Amino acid sequence: MARYAVVLDACVLVPIALADTLLRLAERDLYRPLWSTRIVAESMDAIIDIHPEIPPERVQRRFAAMDDAFEDATVEGWENLEHTVTLPDADDRHVVAAAMGGRADAIVTANVSDYPMDVLGPLNSEVIHPDDFLLDQLDLAPRIVLDVLRVQAAHTRQPALTPVDLIARLSPGAGVPGFADEVGRLI
Repeated sequence: MARYAVVLDACVLVPIALADTLLRLAERDLYRPLWSTRIVAESMDAIIDIHPEIPPERVQRRFAAMDDAFEDATVEGWENLEHTVTLPDADDRHVVAAAMGGRADAIVTANVSDYPMDVLGPLNSEVIHPDDFLLDQLDLAPRIVLDVLRVQAAHTRQPALTPVDLIARLSPGAGVPGFADEVGRLI
């Protein structure tokens, strides 16, 4: 099992192409994904708000499949740690508490500025933007990452995607343009 543990914030679990890429990389043991029930609930609520046409049962199945695929990803017992965290936005404290409870090395979030280093540093954790995280994964294991993207594109059916189509979805819509550009150069 991968030793590098990462809490995936709700904002990286909402865009399906990004979440799928992140989870497929975790399946290949490039890192260990972590989340809490609250992060999952926030993700589900956001998907339902953004895409009211998607039946809530389908959204629930997506997260149940994540839990099935990563049986040890749900951090438990983080609730007692939440009150010990001070952040600019108190609504983000639960993410740091989950990182503490799961002994995460990092939090992957698009909201990097919400997690100051003076809070995370003493916890031996860092905050990483998904673009930087995926670029790191690409640097560490380029063949695996490119293979994952090819397989992900091949398994996408509604609509069917080529690797180039998938890269286009990752660029502006999923907020990882640097990663998409680099992968586009390599494919």
